[in-house]
Amino acid sequence: MLPAKVLALLDELQQLAQGILLTPLTLTIVELERDLMRHADVSRNSQLQMDLLSQARHVMPMGEAFARHYLAVCRQALCSLHEPAANHTASSKPLAGELSLVQDIQIDRDILLSDLARREAPRHATALHVLSQRMAVLAGRPAYDIEQVPLSPHWLCRRLPQASESLELSEEASLVLYKAFGRMVLERQAELLERANSLLASHGVLPGLVYQPFLPRPAGRRRGSAPSPASSDATARTPAERSEQRRTRPAGPERPLTQWQGQSTGNSWRESLQEVASESAAMAMQPGQALNAAVSDEDLADLQQMLSAARQAYGGHLPTTTAGIGASSGSAAPADPAAEPAIPAASTGSSPGLSSPVISNLLARLQGLTGDRPASATRSIDDIRNALLAQARAEHGPQAQLSPRDNDTMDLLGLLYRQIQAHMRSDTSANELLAQLQLPLVRAAISDPGFFVRDEHPARELLNAVAESGALWLGSEDIDPVLVQKLGQTVQKVVSEYDGDEQVFAAATEEIQNHYRTAVHKAELSERRFIEAARGKERLETARRLAEKTIEAACSTAPAPPRFVQNLMRQAWNDVLMLTLLRQGEQSPEWNEQIAATERIVALTTQPAGSQADSQFGRQLEQALGQVGYHADEAGAIARRLSTPGGEDDTTSRTELTAKLQARTRLGEQGGRNEDLAQQPPLPPRSIGEESCYQQLRGLPFGTWFDFHINQQGDTRRLRMSWFSQLTDNALFVNARGQKVAEHTMDSLARLMAQGQLRVVNESQGRLIDRAWQATLRTLRSLAGRGGNKESA
Repeated sequence: MLPAKVLALLDELQQLAQGILLTPLTLTIVELERDLMRHADVSRNSQLQMDLLSQARHVMPMGEAFARHYLAVCRQALCSLHEPAANHTASSKPLAGELSLVQDIQIDRDILLSDLARREAPRHATALHVLSQRMAVLAGRPAYDIEQVPLSPHWLCRRLPQASESLELSEEASLVLYKAFGRMVLERQAELLERANSLLASHGVLPGLVYQPFLPRPAGRRRGSAPSPASSDATARTPAERSEQRRTRPAGPERPLTQWQGQSTGNSWRESLQEVASESAAMAMQPGQALNAAVSDEDLADLQQMLSAARQAYGGHLPTTTAGIGASSGSAAPADPAAEPAIPAASTGSSPGLSSPVISNLLARLQGLTGDRPASATRSIDDIRNALLAQARAEHGPQAQLSPRDNDTMDLLGLLYRQIQAHMRSDTSANELLAQLQLPLVRAAISDPGFFVRDEHPARELLNAVAESGALWLGSEDIDPVLVQKLGQTVQKVVSEYDGDEQVFAAATEEIQNHYRTAVHKAELSERRFIEAARGKERLETARRLAEKTIEAACSTAPAPPRFVQNLMRQAWNDVLMLTLLRQGEQSPEWNEQIAATERIVALTTQPAGSQADSQFGRQLEQALGQVGYHADEAGAIARRLSTPGGEDDTTSRTELTAKLQARTRLGEQGGRNEDLAQQPPLPPRSIGEESCYQQLRGLPFGTWFDFHINQQGDTRRLRMSWFSQLTDNALFVNARGQKVAEHTMDSLARLMAQGQLRVVNESQGRLIDRAWQATLRTLRSLAGRGGNKESA
């Protein structure tokens, strides 16, 4: 038996897992239903199609029940940590003389689950190693293997077969479920492991534990070294050949962005730099020169080369616009930089540049002067450089200059800032926050040579959070005021506390990430309510179509009921059939009874007028009509006509009954919306390009983000496709806060996509700072190419 404290911790872990995985588990069933419907569309035969459609309808209402059952299975497994793990390999291996046949489908399931876990585990190796040690402390045993760590991908996948037994799926449907589980649930693995480690550490379970794997240096040669014989083939290519190879290399399809704001992982800035630097060198270098393709700590030299080429192309300085810093900071810099003579910012051969520690001290004093004042949104990195040079020359003489490295850093940061601001709205407070962050970011970039090549630098993460709070793709109602307030407090804290310690940025980023987690949870709950409402509409439409089909089949018999009776059946009795389907389902005895009642109505009303009416059957019909909201007098009048031979009734006139039915809102109608849609003219058939877009859209996962063009100026708004119906083709879109914004048909989306008015957001385009970095590198490559062309001319 585990100690009480351990059980309490395991209970907190279970609650944490429930908060993170409940919504993805529920959406897994939504994804399963959608995949089963798609498989049914391309099934080999009608029987298989019927089986798949039946299973899709069967699992439709079981999303939350499955999620709860899966979490209960996980709770039971967590509470059994002290029990020795079963040796599945040994127990499953048959002894001699005990060999038995194993179905291929069972092998496929095991292979699929194993592949899902193996694919996901290496992405979180560090967190898994740390969690294995902490969970071993709770269990009182040696560290777990990666495959046995609780809450790991392998552990979660092993719980799935037991939890899915309640769904009663066929073998093929089980495979579809496992794939949906991998897409919807394992996507949250990073957050689950991170928060589990944080929870255990906060309760004193190995709080200072850090896992740092040994990473051997790559075998690639350093710049200037001779190539090894083993790599002579790779280094023998010219830069132009390598650039052409990258352009012609077949690229796999990019994954669409499905994460919420603040959850998407960043691109590798080092890889982006390697590609662009190689292409720039291929353009600028003379034929026969070699370029080392290996990326190492000298990556910044590639940037410096491109910056140098760009300056040569523009007469010694990069093209830029500045606004005076003197008014906003009180520094000695002139308000109009063009008014003073142009003095080189970087050192030349005759005058050495100031050292980085001296520059850091000057920037610290400048940060202290401006920290208590709101920064102007028009202030730029060049304004800070002018103020820095003015202060340096006042203290160290008129020849004081920046070192080439520091000057390059500020140039590059200025280019990055301009690209970020080009992707931001001008009417948000994020611009002022970006201006306040400039001085701390300049200090961080100058003190850290890897600022532009390190992946997930904490200062850049904070910069991205601030920039995305005012991104162009956000509508006015998409901006989170709580996030804006939190960012303002965090930025002010960084400005007042940063003094060269990177942990200040790390702590600030963690605060913002905590807010993102809370906001994402709220957005998912809101989105889930809208999805359930949309699924309810789809069930209503399914019931309406089946009810109409049942009535049309009954009325198509010979002899057919009178025309007025058919109208009553298509209106009033149709509502009764729909309500029965919604409440009881198509396989229920109640539905079979209503089919029999429909046939009985046809049989009675086709008899000659004057025959004996079935009063008992009429009372049953009156009671059923009352359940869908008909008043007693209306229900009685309709029931008498539906249970009387010939459909006649002497107590009410047809005109009066027809007027009452037309004034009544039918079940599921919303203010005549269905009639308005029916009156719309049919659209022309889709073109080849539109059909291709239509098929692409139907293959996208739920949660995909789209950029919609909203005006002629090219402004966009980013919306999330939370769900779409395989039956009606209606798609539900929410904003970054999980609020419903619009509904579109997949056909209209395909037409917009073919016209360039809509595009899918890929993972590589998800983060604003990554897009700005790519644009910065493209700008440098273009400028460096112009410089190379001028030299060659």
